[in-house]
Amino acid sequence: MARVLIVDDDLDLQDALADAVRLEGHEVRVASNGLEGLVALRSHPIDLIILDMMMPVMDGRAFRAEQQRDPQLAGVPVVVVSASLPIPDVGAAETLPKPVDLEVLFAAVARHALRTRPHAHEKSRAAPVSSAYGG
Repeated sequence: MARVLIVDDDLDLQDALADAVRLEGHEVRVASNGLEGLVALRSHPIDLIILDMMMPVMDGRAFRAEQQRDPQLAGVPVVVVSASLPIPDVGAAETLPKPVDLEVLFAAVARHALRTRPHAHEKSRAAPVSSAYGG
């Protein structure tokens, strides 16, 4: 079982992806923008991030830049899922176009999710922010 963070502002897609990834047996957290995603990433051990690029507050590019600046978070692999074509190169482990084929997404999760364990950032963290938790 992997711990997956889905960062996407499209709540319908976020819910659909979260449900599908959970049905595959993974633990899922969600965030509606990059800022919420960073809070979740810093608060909980995460094995893989599924990241949209175009979001309000903090977009995917800004999220990745901030993630890569933090040595404790930089090693968490990212799968970018975006409707923006061409998909920007942000150093993701993989990029997938929207609408995403779930079988392709599941294969990406399997390829990248568990390579970061054990987590360097599993030490005690602050209490989770409720908007960053997918429940």
